[in-house]
Amino acid sequence: MVTVIRYSSRYKLEWDAFVQASKNGTFLFQRDYMEYHADRFQDHSLLFYYKERLIALLPANASGNDLHAHAGLSYGGIVSGTKMKAALMLQVFDALIRYSREQQLKALFYKAIPHIYHQLPAEEDLYALLRYGATLYRRDVNSVIDLGQPVRYSKDRRWRLSQGIGQGWQVQTSDDYSGFMQLVATQLESRHKLQPVHTAEEVRRLVQAFPDNIRLYTISSEGELLTGALVFQTATVAHCQYIGAGSRAQEEGAAYVLLDHLIRQVYAHKKYFSFGVSTEQQGLYLNEGLVSYKESYGARTVVHDFYRLDF
Repeated sequence: MVTVIRYSSRYKLEWDAFVQASKNGTFLFQRDYMEYHADRFQDHSLLFYYKERLIALLPANASGNDLHAHAGLSYGGIVSGTKMKAALMLQVFDALIRYSREQQLKALFYKAIPHIYHQLPAEEDLYALLRYGATLYRRDVNSVIDLGQPVRYSKDRRWRLSQGIGQGWQVQTSDDYSGFMQLVATQLESRHKLQPVHTAEEVRRLVQAFPDNIRLYTISSEGELLTGALVFQTATVAHCQYIGAGSRAQEEGAAYVLLDHLIRQVYAHKKYFSFGVSTEQQGLYLNEGLVSYKESYGARTVVHDFYRLDF
């Protein structure tokens, strides 16, 4: 029988070691990442054991009587070890349901880890969700370039890129997180009436904690920050967490030079380059202008699926 233990700090080393050795975990599931915003969420993460051996984790938080695959993360379902198989995953879900009922939890809101982040096939959870009656309630569109295939830009993107290259822009790594996040905030506010999820100080702390996973790339001119991209690196994916560009960067091509440099040079060795999602309103609204921009670089859709499982 699979047993369930709620996470506490005594399990931190075991948790982090398991994530690093898992077949679908990323640094977002390391406790130092999950806890940078611990004041905003009531952590209710779970560890699953079989024959006294840790076999799976669920990064999670509680909200009222509901359990959420952690709401502070972009994705995050069951993190499983290399020995996880389909029948064992059914036992994990059976234990999860039993535990949740004992805790008087009413429902699980679950967001599957997209397959591009898997280092080994790890979709046993999707089968278990079906078996236990979960319903799909949201699907986001993430635009992704398969870097194992020739990268093909649209005609307009090639033309604009050629203009930018002619300007002689140089891409550099940067630690100007305040300037970059202000650029992002201004852009989000003017275009979408939104604010970034992270503050500049949170970004700074996360970079310090994960220097091999988070990098800021920028283009500047005469001391002016024109454009930048904050990239989250996992074993298989380079994901643009934020892209910021002022009007000059768009007009003179700096933004195109930056992304081309990341795609064709810095991250050419990765399997995938991810631009992030272009959907809103629980996946029901597609920002066609935004997704078209991403697709002009050759990106195509990988979905982020969200499920509800009632207990």
